[in-house]
Amino acid sequence: MKLVAIDFETANRDPNSACALGIVQIENNTIVHEEIFLIRPPSYRFEFTNIHGIMWADVAQAPTFKQVWTQISTRIELADALVAHNASFDRRVLYACCNLYDIPQPKQKFICTVALARERWNLYPTKLPDVCRYLNITLNHHQALSDARACAEIVIAAAAVER
Repeated sequence: MKLVAIDFETANRDPNSACALGIVQIENNTIVHEEIFLIRPPSYRFEFTNIHGIMWADVAQAPTFKQVWTQISTRIELADALVAHNASFDRRVLYACCNLYDIPQPKQKFICTVALARERWNLYPTKLPDVCRYLNITLNHHQALSDARACAEIVIAAAAVER
């Protein structure tokens, strides 16, 4: 099975304000590729710098989501499913960014690692740091690549439980 774990960081409350994206590709329960992208959102308004540390100055010269899409679309399209922690957030951001640039929304289902952690290990609370602590996964929270890698490792750990 081919999965792609994703994590977006946003500049503000607008779902199309992606300013960073971490992508981790998983094949046969092994991480095979990782990438991080800074993204120039459509507005210079940043509300969440205190959370992820990214400012307009960091992304002013970065590619737009449309430009990033040309680099990631094949990985996304070839995935059997997309993985994210609190998947509704990342799905909403992905779809809003696609809509902004008239890009067809990916059709893959999302696997939510919040739901997975609750189902597999009966974990509560299920914030990403809590799940990572339980599974002994290294995390630099709100850094897009670290969060995406953590989601990949959660899905791999859950698959190991199934065997």
